[in-house]
Amino acid sequence: MTVTTPASRTARILSRPIALNGLTVPNRIVMAPMTRMFSPGGVPGEDVRSYYARRAAAGVGLIVTEGTYVGHPSAGQSDRVPRFHGEEQLAGWAKVAEDVHAAGGTIVPQLWHIGTVRNQGDAPFPDAPSHGPSGLRIDGTADATPMTQADIDAVIGAFAQAAADAERIGFDGVEIHGAHGYLLDQFFWAQTNRRTDGYGGDPVARARFAAEIVAAVRDAVSPEFPVIFRYSQWKQEAYDARLAETPEELEAILTPLAEAGVDVFHASTRRYWLPEFDGSDLNLAGWTKKLTGKPVITVGSVGLDGDFVHAFQGEGSPVQDLDNLLDRLEADEIDMVAVGRALLQDPEWAAKVLADRFDELEPYDAAAIKTLS
Repeated sequence: MTVTTPASRTARILSRPIALNGLTVPNRIVMAPMTRMFSPGGVPGEDVRSYYARRAAAGVGLIVTEGTYVGHPSAGQSDRVPRFHGEEQLAGWAKVAEDVHAAGGTIVPQLWHIGTVRNQGDAPFPDAPSHGPSGLRIDGTADATPMTQADIDAVIGAFAQAAADAERIGFDGVEIHGAHGYLLDQFFWAQTNRRTDGYGGDPVARARFAAEIVAAVRDAVSPEFPVIFRYSQWKQEAYDARLAETPEELEAILTPLAEAGVDVFHASTRRYWLPEFDGSDLNLAGWTKKLTGKPVITVGSVGLDGDFVHAFQGEGSPVQDLDNLLDRLEADEIDMVAVGRALLQDPEWAAKVLADRFDELEPYDAAAIKTLS
């Protein structure tokens, strides 16, 4: 298709620097976190370093890494997904951060615990149980272990330690993964959180676990070190799921997180242009900024006509213009935009967009997810 986004407007809006707490990001383009299983033993190697550095060199302002498992034995399910604990693993990540900085970018790790998505016997620690708030999976089956207070405290400590390590080895901030039906989101969602203690019940109580993680992370790092929090309405295997049906319900969930120390919210949607609640054109990120006053990152099929679900089904996506996105940025509804599959397809996506080379943009080919180019 022919993309007609005006040249001067694109450069003017996307090239603006932005301050995220003590970090200045050179532009508004973020690389979205995307799980890549190219780190045997949980160690990011030279290919992972090059993968991120190429995007930074081509103009991505802020890179959010793929999800990285925190140092809790039940956090993950693969020995090829990188870990953010262990001497060898952290040494590998330190080199990633160094290379991204040398290329002119900034970078934060996404800290991750998958909760009941994990199956018993999964690597990297096959003897560890699958943990969740009530032992329930997204589909409602009960074959995991409800978390005790000791389990909760251990996970909070693992996130705090990972954040402290991120600052120590040279990262520019951290992102806490609270989205997509993983552990923190399992506490948020009433369908998977049936607890009757202080971590279950109304939306504020269901947000307590995540807020305690944020507070522990905030205490573990310098005051100016940015803490980003990613959340979503949709879940794995439940794309129509909703944490909040109204802005008031959303505010009840987000306020404790903001008060605990979140600097930036990353609101994950499948299609960024869709309104979140009736009666307003604001998307989820726009509502998040309105309700919290915090800077926000929007995400969801940016630059492509077709969401990621079809990508996992082997389908490609044609290029889509950025006019709607620019309108939202220009109106200050949102502050930054995270780009996923378009950056998988083309490491030069940001450079092409910032230089108005729209006719060089490539449609997404689902084969891109199989390589680390």
